[in-house]
Formats: sequence, C-alpha cells, structure tokens
Amino acid sequence: MALLECSDVSKSFRLRGGRQLRAVKGVSLEVPAGSTLGLVGESGCGKSTLARCIVGLHQVDSGTIRFDGHELTSMSRRELRAVRRELVMVFQDPFASLNPRRRVGDIVGAPLDIHRMCDRAERRRRVAEMLERVGLEAAHAGRYPHEFSGGQRQRIGLARALVTEPKLVVCDEPVSALDVSVQAQILNLLCDLQADLELTLVFIAHDLGVVRHIARQVAVMYLGRIIEQGDADALFANPLHHYTAGLLAAVPIPDPVSRQDDESVLRGDVPSPIKAPSGCDFHPRCPRADDVCRVDEPALREILPARRAACHHPLGVGESEQIATTS
Repeated sequence: MALLECSDVSKSFRLRGGRQLRAVKGVSLEVPAGSTLGLVGESGCGKSTLARCIVGLHQVDSGTIRFDGHELTSMSRRELRAVRRELVMVFQDPFASLNPRRRVGDIVGAPLDIHRMCDRAERRRRVAEMLERVGLEAAHAGRYPHEFSGGQRQRIGLARALVTEPKLVVCDEPVSALDVSVQAQILNLLCDLQADLELTLVFIAHDLGVVRHIARQVAVMYLGRIIEQGDADALFANPLHHYTAGLLAAVPIPDPVSRQDDESVLRGDVPSPIKAPSGCDFHPRCPRADDVCRVDEPALREILPARRAACHHPLGVGESEQIATTS
C-alpha cells in the first residue's frame, strides 16, 4: 500500500513582467510504506519544489497529494498541522535550517512543543534519547549550532525531524553540503534509522551515486517532469532515458579520460524553465534527437515491466518492443 501518492501535481511561480516559471509539471508517483524513493536530477529541475509541495510548504496549482489516506491538497492549515507530526522534512543546509540563537535541546524539542505531545520532563527525556540515537550525546542539548561540525549539525536536523516519530521523512539533498566521508556516515545513519523506526523516505539528490546507496525505487526529474522511473538496480544497470544515462556517466570514475568520446556524457546546459523547449524538454541536449522529438512531447509510459520513461527512442529497447508498448 502506498503511504504517499502524488497525482498529476503541478506548481508554477509568477515572475516580474507577467512571466511564469513552471517548476513542477504533472508529476505522479507512489511511495509504499517502509520504502525509499530516490528523486534525482540536476539543480533547477524542480525536486525541492516538489518536496515542499509534499510537506505543505507550497500549495499546488493542480493535482492531488495523498498521505496515509489523507488528501493534503484539500486540507485547511489547522488540519494540515495535525498531519505534519507524521510528515517531516530534513533540509539541505544543516546550518541555515537551525536557529543559531537557540540551544540544541530547544531546537530538537520544538516540534514536541508545537504539537503539545508531552510535558517538560518527558520532553527532556525524548530529546536526550533522540540525540543519542543520531550519534550525538545528551549533553549536547545545552550547546549552540555553531559549536558543531557540518555532519553533526545534520544529525541535529535529523533528531529534530524524528523526535515526533513520523511516518514519512522527505530528505532534500541532506548530504550535498558535506564531505564525502561524512556523507557516508549520514547515509548509513539514515538506513539504520529507517530500519529501527520503520520510516518511509523520499530522498532527493543530484548525485546518482548517493541515491544508489539508499533507494529502492528511483524517479528522475528534468525541467519539472518525471522522465524515468523504476527499480533502482534495473535503472542503474540499464537506463532507458538518455538523460538518465548522462547522469550515470557523470558519476566519478578512476579513469575519466575514457569517457571523453562517450555520447552519454551530458553536454550543454539545462534550458530555462521559463521558456522550455518545444516537444521533448531534453531534445536540445540529446544525441539521438530527431524531428519527432522537437515537436511531440513524449508521455511517461511503461517501456519494460515496471519501468517507465518519457522518451520517443528509449535506450536498450528494440523497435518491435517500442511498437508493442505504444499499441
């Protein structure tokens, strides 16, 4: 059963001069309880906007978001506040998301106060227990955020998110600002916490190498759309979309010289979401683009069993198989 369901979710922002930035365009996805969905794409593809829509920080323009049987998009602020103790977010910058003027104990305990979940004695106990669970010490509750390293600050952010015992945690690039060795520690911690606390995760990243470590399912975004989705192992072994292949080609390897002539390597820049290309959004950067790609926007469809992609010419699929999926 899906704990989180997004159906045809769209979100735009109005800019000066009457222009419109379409950040999320018709996104549909499901996240089963206890699983991890990796949401991947380059900066500016709409990942963080979708995350903020899921937790209610942005109102969607159209579409629906259902969490644990509740339709979030039709809830009032009061109703949504009651749900938020079970639907939380961990932010990218572990320092900017922590109030520098408050002690760690107050920061971690704030959600308990907001939702009026316990008295002072129980609050102190829960805060101490959660700090220890994320690899810190109970005594750290009396310190300020600036006294900690980046990895420790992210652990504080995790403790704050998990102190209310949520069901779903949306992690918005939680390790991108950390050193590689610290990234591994936080990822391993997340895996352990997921198993211990029976968490469901939406893990956002621009690095497929990071997502491969933690996610069972992967959805790839480009200019606000999901352009490939499927089992993580199958996607890494056989990407269907040329953009996914480009992201995989960008994962560091010991001998990058061997990739200089690889057509999978991404070239050019991401087009402006204010003025997206006609047809397939990716066609200006795709080595296999043709006239059909420049005119017709491909639908996200099942190309292989449990594998979906929005591409007129998917990779690793014969012509007869493509005809079968469209007939």
